[in-house]
Amino acid sequence: MDDRTRLMINVAKLYYEDGLTQKEISQKLRISRPTISRLMKDAIKFGIVKITIADQAESFADLEKRLSEIYGLEEVVITRVSEVNSRDVVAKELGMTAAYYFSRSVRNGDVVGVTWGTTLSSMVNNLKATKAQHITVLQLMGGLGDPDVSLHGTDIVRRISFLLESTVRLMPAPGIVGSIESAKLLKSDTHISAALDAVAKADIIFAGVGSLSKNALLVRDETIITKEEVKWLRDHGAIGEFALHFYDINGELLDSDLENRIIGIGWDELKAINHVVAIAGGTEKIEAIFGLLRGEVVNVLITDHQTANKLLEFAAEG
Repeated sequence: MDDRTRLMINVAKLYYEDGLTQKEISQKLRISRPTISRLMKDAIKFGIVKITIADQAESFADLEKRLSEIYGLEEVVITRVSEVNSRDVVAKELGMTAAYYFSRSVRNGDVVGVTWGTTLSSMVNNLKATKAQHITVLQLMGGLGDPDVSLHGTDIVRRISFLLESTVRLMPAPGIVGSIESAKLLKSDTHISAALDAVAKADIIFAGVGSLSKNALLVRDETIITKEEVKWLRDHGAIGEFALHFYDINGELLDSDLENRIIGIGWDELKAINHVVAIAGGTEKIEAIFGLLRGEVVNVLITDHQTANKLLEFAAEG
């Protein structure tokens, strides 16, 4: 099933089963009312809506609805991935679904924030070039790793800006600096201070979720954080990372030295953004995603079908 068909089913269920108006669906899914109207007409045209709503074999609409209700999310988007144990395959295939969500949810005039990583890079790879109106794309945190590679935050922002012909705003600093004093000094810089003020005003954010497994991009070598820092984080209960913020299984932010050395959007600022989209899946990230959802930072989750079922099990276990 393609993404548009899945969206038609979700819209039909919201309208015919949940009783939402087209205006309410438009606000919930960040889709224009004319698009909602076309989707509903096509749902009837293609036999998705008859007297009742037809659940197609590859539709995860019921699972998406259950997870949304359990975790208090505005929307969950689930897609089937071919190899749930492969980080590269999961990132590539989730990126395709995330690109569709990006295209149908980002509106004219939006300020869009993005982080970094393989899944975000895949999302951009699958975006179609289109001339958007008055969109600004923000780098939410300073750069990490090699600035010349496609998963670097600066490169991701620039690629989106090129595709949308939009305004770009970079974060001219490293994502994590060596000391708290260095962080304070950088944050006092006029350009960095202005960039930090801008990210707090984002309308919608797209971010990956990091784990602390030995092969995770953030911790696989010592170019971003050291082995000693990774050990400290694990010893103190860290199970995941979101926009460089490390948290435990309950979604509680760790008060670490690293937290005070970040150049980027703050944890409380993330919670204040109306639409925070987390894109993550695969077996090694299930615990990290679960903790993040419990922290009530995310409004929308894009994930794979097996991770979604595990999240349902985790919720049942408490």
